[in-house]
Amino acid sequence: MSDLPRKAVTRTAKLAALPLGFAGRATWGLGKRIGGKSAEIVGRELQQRTAEQLFKVLGELKGGAMKFGQALSVFESALPEEIAGPYRAALTKLQEAAPPMPSRTVHSVLEERLGEDWRDLFLEFEDKPAAAASIGQVHRAVWTDGREVAVKVQYPGAGEALLSDLNQLSRFARLLGPLIPGMDIKPLIAELRDRVSEELDYGLEAQAQQIHADEFADDPDVLVPQVVHQSDQVLVTEWMDGTPLSEVIAEGTEEQRDQAGQLLARFLFSGPARTGLLHADPHPGNFRLLFDEKAGYRLGVLDFGTVDRLPDGLPPTIGTSLRMTLEGEADAVYDMLREENFVKESVDLEPQAVLDYLVPIIEPTAVEEFTFTRAWMRKHAARLADVRSPAYQLGRYLNLPPAYLLIHRVTISTIGVLCQLGATVRMRDELEEWLPGFVEEPEETEELEATEESEEAEELEAGVAVEAVGAVEDSGAVMKA
Repeated sequence: MSDLPRKAVTRTAKLAALPLGFAGRATWGLGKRIGGKSAEIVGRELQQRTAEQLFKVLGELKGGAMKFGQALSVFESALPEEIAGPYRAALTKLQEAAPPMPSRTVHSVLEERLGEDWRDLFLEFEDKPAAAASIGQVHRAVWTDGREVAVKVQYPGAGEALLSDLNQLSRFARLLGPLIPGMDIKPLIAELRDRVSEELDYGLEAQAQQIHADEFADDPDVLVPQVVHQSDQVLVTEWMDGTPLSEVIAEGTEEQRDQAGQLLARFLFSGPARTGLLHADPHPGNFRLLFDEKAGYRLGVLDFGTVDRLPDGLPPTIGTSLRMTLEGEADAVYDMLREENFVKESVDLEPQAVLDYLVPIIEPTAVEEFTFTRAWMRKHAARLADVRSPAYQLGRYLNLPPAYLLIHRVTISTIGVLCQLGATVRMRDELEEWLPGFVEEPEETEELEATEESEEAEELEAGVAVEAVGAVEDSGAVMKA
């Protein structure tokens, strides 16, 4: 029996209550204002009530509703501070916790998927979940060989609930706008919906995690737990301790924040280059900061349920266009963006205007080190969301090709986490090491030099030929004279 509230009418009613509840609270706020309360006090109370309802509904429903909430939680740093404050606690709470399913339901799934004697596989098994997420929860246990393990159990009926929630949220996307001002959430919901089958397949998740675990084995910077066992609805991996990034964000030292940020940036760009896969769920609940007196800091990475498959790593177009933008090559950047379909075919834009649109966004890559802050992200979010700004007007004519959709979301989400951390990061170091095209390849330089030398030689030969013809004509004139 499923522990998720799956009846369509019940779940739809709860989701519908979000925008309706917002409207009701707005009316309540107006009444308070008429009654003499200040706008500041009413606004703060209104935001707090909205945040509380948002978490309550999304967290209780789990499934797609909670997945949506987790995806939103990394973007809170883009919201104006007076709005972000009340949402921050409610949204970030979704990164680490959710109401658990009863032990009897967990046991039923384990018996069905691992066999009636499933307890023989474990020396110890804790019924109380260590963590709960959108489609499953994690229990701490000791495997039969003595290893501490994490047992991830999928909620019965998770697939049905996931699709139902995301379909309903898509219908309410426009009405949900007031909850997250300035954010276009419909494409986010569509992308989450497209990934449902992959998210539910623990076989694919186990494969992706093991590829990372093998590649990063003994790595000084990144730790990925080994896969111990996998079956439908159950995934067993090695247990990993450490401080969740959500805790580092809330109360970490400056050193911890900077180390976590640098390691997160390194993993973002090195992962695809080393594994051919992009970890596509970068919210703080999926990362741990590990510390050892001898080894120093490492980043622990969890949850490979959603990945982007990039056999050749990140597309060189990203690094090349980024390098050219930093070098101010407006025409070359514009031509490349048109070729990759980032600019809609039906429109012509001014290359310099496109460059001006891009330069502020890539500011962290233009300097040796950059401090990510909520204020910085808010500034650029406001610039892109303001209908009166040139950036907003130009952005209407830009396009995001499907091949880049997940890469874009992961990059923006990671930047959101870096801003939550307030980390100072040497981003250029990671790009130069791992991003194809960001550093001009020697072959490109050699080919360019060879072309230039060839052109110079041709010009020289042409000049010599002209001089020779001139000399012959002069000698002929002398002979005639």
